[in-house]
Amino acid sequence: MTRQPRAGSARTTRVPVELPAEHASGQWLRSIRASGFAITALVLIVMFIVVLAPSLRVFVEQRQQIAVLEQQVQTAKHAVTDLKNQQARWSDPHYIENLARERLDYVFPGDYSYLVTDLGSTKATTANGQPISDKLQTTKVDWVASLLSSVFTAGLTTAPSGKIVAPAIGGVGK
Repeated sequence: MTRQPRAGSARTTRVPVELPAEHASGQWLRSIRASGFAITALVLIVMFIVVLAPSLRVFVEQRQQIAVLEQQVQTAKHAVTDLKNQQARWSDPHYIENLARERLDYVFPGDYSYLVTDLGSTKATTANGQPISDKLQTTKVDWVASLLSSVFTAGLTTAPSGKIVAPAIGGVGK
């Protein structure tokens, strides 16, 4: 059976159409074929991750807390061991006797104790080598008059700041 052109229609000419060239990414995307099973598996994997992620986060946080608490337990065990060792030392009478002799300078009746209080040859000095006196000294400066002189000089002078000279320390109040 051959096809007959329609009556009254003009004969149409066919012109070939050329599509623009595709990029490599477009070709790759068109080449993907997804089956129903692949889409279902992908949806199940995404749902599994969404459901499992919060529980996994809680699990990791709890493991971190457990690690911190185990470290605290180890520290407490070491502290208990140290305290037991101290208790054992304090129950030893020789340890207590040595502490009393060294720290408190205690002696048994009949023992002689010697304390050296003056080494004699050393004298206390300042940082620059001057000897330190054990007597009180009075200053020879009238600091109140010096302060008042400084205030009045600064407030009442008309000289420029570079020309003002501080008063002599020993000269005020004589």
